[in-house]
Amino acid sequence: MKKHNFSAGPCILPEEVLKQASEAILNFNNDNLSLIEISHRSKAFVNVMEKARSLALELLGLENKGYKALFLQGGASLEFLMVAYNLLNKKAAYLNTGTWSDKAIKEAKAFGELVEVASSKDKGYSYIPKNYSIPEDADYLHLTSNNTVAGTQFKEFPKTNVPLVCDMSSDIFSRQLDFEKFDLIYAGAQKNMGPAGTTLVVVKEDILGNVERHIPSMLNYQVHIDKDSMFNTPSVFAVYVSMLTLQWLKDLGGIPFIEKVNQKKAELLYSEIDRNPLFKGIVATEDRSTMNATFTLVDETHKETFDKLWQEAGINGLNGHRSVGGYRASMYNALPLYSVQALVDVMQEFERKVS
Repeated sequence: MKKHNFSAGPCILPEEVLKQASEAILNFNNDNLSLIEISHRSKAFVNVMEKARSLALELLGLENKGYKALFLQGGASLEFLMVAYNLLNKKAAYLNTGTWSDKAIKEAKAFGELVEVASSKDKGYSYIPKNYSIPEDADYLHLTSNNTVAGTQFKEFPKTNVPLVCDMSSDIFSRQLDFEKFDLIYAGAQKNMGPAGTTLVVVKEDILGNVERHIPSMLNYQVHIDKDSMFNTPSVFAVYVSMLTLQWLKDLGGIPFIEKVNQKKAELLYSEIDRNPLFKGIVATEDRSTMNATFTLVDETHKETFDKLWQEAGINGLNGHRSVGGYRASMYNALPLYSVQALVDVMQEFERKVS
C-alpha cells in the first residue's frame, strides 16, 4: 500500500498520472520510443509543450487576455533573479513573509532600490502583515502567496496600481483567485503540478521591455516567449508530467472543484490540532495555510511516541522544515482526504495513549 505522503516537495502526484508517466518512459505514444529519448523538437513533444502551456492558461482563466505561459528551468530560485532582471528598472517593493521572500529580496537588491514594505520576520514569519503602504512609483510589488516553511498564506491580496508579481510555487491551482490581478506569476512544478525540474511562469506580455539594462538571452522572458518555451532543451519529463497533472485537474472540474476538496482537508486537520490538547498550531489562525499545516507538540517529551505512531501508520514527510522544527502536513491537490483522516486518527490514538 502506498504511504500517505505529506511531503512538502517534491509533491504527491495523482496515481493515474504516475501510471501514464511510467508508461511513457517505456513507450511514448506507442512509437516504441521512450519519452526521455525523443527529440524535444519532435512534433510529439512540441504538442506536449503547447498543451501544457494552454492548460495552464485555461485553468487560471487567462486565455486570450494578453498572458503567456512558459515552462522554464532553475526553479523559483532562478525566478527571484529573472523577475528583477526583467522588471526592476529603478525601484521595487517586496513583502517579506518567509524564507523564500527573504531569498527573493536578496537576489533583487543587485538590480535597483528595494523597499521592504512589511515583514513578519520579527515573529518567525508566523503571520501575514497587514496595513502597509506600497510606493506608487515602484516598478512592481512582489509577494509570496503561500509560505511552505512557516505555514502561512495570503487570504486577501493588496489593492494597488503597481504591477503585482507573485511566487505561487506552493499553492498555484489550489484555490480560486482573480488571476488577472497579477502581472506575473511563477511557480516551481514540484508542489502542485509535477516533478522537480521545471517552473511555470505566467506573464502579461505588456509589462516586459521597460528596463534599460541588457538582459542575457537565457534570462530574458521575451526570448522564451518568442521561442514558445523552446529556446533551449526543456525538462521534457517534468513538462510532460505537469501536462498530465493539469489535464487531471481539468477533468476533475478544475480549480473550483479542487478548492472545495482542499478546504475539507484543511478543516479536518486544523480542527483536530485545535481540539487535541497535545498539539498546538504555530501560526496566526487567520493566516493558516490550506496547503501546509504547521504544528508542534505541547510536551516535546512525547515526541518519540508520536513519531513512532505516524510512521507505523504509513505516513511520510511529516517533519517540519529543518529551520523551524515541529511538524508540517503538506496537503497539496493530489493528497486524498483519507490520508488526512489517517493522520487525524493517529493524533487521536496518541491522545489516548498519553492521556
